[in-house]
Amino acid sequence: MSRERSDVTGEESPTKTVAWLFCPADRPERYAKAAAAADAVILDLEDGVAPERRDEARAALRARAPGLDPATTIVRINPHGTPEQARDLSALEGTGLARIMLAKTESADQLAALAGLEVVALCETPLGVARADEIAAAAAAVMWGAEDLMAGLGGMSSRAPDGSWLDVVRYARSRVLIAAGAAGVPALDAVYPALEDLDGLRVEAADAARSGFAGKVALHPRQVPVIREAFRPDEVRVAWARAVLDAAAHSGAQRVGGEMIDEPLLRQARRVLAAAG
Repeated sequence: MSRERSDVTGEESPTKTVAWLFCPADRPERYAKAAAAADAVILDLEDGVAPERRDEARAALRARAPGLDPATTIVRINPHGTPEQARDLSALEGTGLARIMLAKTESADQLAALAGLEVVALCETPLGVARADEIAAAAAAVMWGAEDLMAGLGGMSSRAPDGSWLDVVRYARSRVLIAAGAAGVPALDAVYPALEDLDGLRVEAADAARSGFAGKVALHPRQVPVIREAFRPDEVRVAWARAVLDAAAHSGAQRVGGEMIDEPLLRQARRVLAAAG
């Protein structure tokens, strides 16, 4: 399994692949629209497709594969050890689609079983979050999920009445992000399920960008521009980054605008300008 950085992870160009979009694989008429709307498309063979329609979804995926961009198309397959996963992998043979998302990843061994594929590991169960370090170290990228996590914990909701994440969910989010950072791989933030609440999405996506997530996954095309905007630094932050780097380059200044500047802040400034394009 390749661990190299790729366009799909967005590491080389932070603004290039920040908005990912799920698309049910049993809706081939949506493939092209999803690809046109988002930076990367996740064709879903798991929870986004009813079990009785998965064979139809696999057939549609194989039929449309020649027209899909393998650099920006990711296929979410079913969990390790299930008959559904075996059928998913069989359907992908010979299609040229080698980037996949493994649902409910729970160990590095599950990733090792997918040798030859570039895998985004989805940590969305209690065991998957608990093993985030070993999973991130074996994956090309990681994502986390809240709803399956809460189901596994016996919870009733992932969010408080005001829409904010519960503490245990925030812990899982942070846990996966830190594991990704330690392993040197990108992390994707979870979906925002309230499709009409674009203001809430904007706040959550901006927090993801500030925290170090490489991107956020959308459920609907209308969410894509909101995510892109949130991952683009505002003018104030860009001006700060330019001032910091200019001062360091020309005077070796250790203080800019009342702020002590050291290498970690210089790295942040470089990242801001890269994200601003």
